[in-house]
Amino acid sequence: MSAEVSRNEMHPTQALATVRSLARAYQAFASYSETFVRQYDLTPAQFDVVATLGNTPGMTMGEIGEKTLITKGTLTGVVDRLEKKELVTREVPPENRRSVVVRLTPKGQQVFETVFPAHVDDIHQHLSSLDASELELLQVLLSRIQKAF
Repeated sequence: MSAEVSRNEMHPTQALATVRSLARAYQAFASYSETFVRQYDLTPAQFDVVATLGNTPGMTMGEIGEKTLITKGTLTGVVDRLEKKELVTREVPPENRRSVVVRLTPKGQQVFETVFPAHVDDIHQHLSSLDASELELLQVLLSRIQKAF
């Protein structure tokens, strides 16, 4: 068996280095993103909920949980705090009293319309050094990594 690694074979240290780079890139983005949304008096989780509810008629807690990275236990507290800030309301639909629908209030919609486009523009600026084909390749590779786990 040859000590040389072929092009299609990956050395274990190469896999670890790749995962480390991926984790560091995520940590850098998460730290930067948190600083950005905190200027608007939101935590990253609160921003995630506001961004998810934006331009929708509202969602159940389960739907919000599926569309965000927030755990079910944490989501209740996040929605509680958004409700205290008067950014969301909770409503129990008459046809399903076991369900709770969370909707943005007019104030919440205004926050969404301010923060979401600013965040998207900011991300765009940071990624503008990559061209469209590089971004497409990155999305494909990240999807493949996700499927690998």
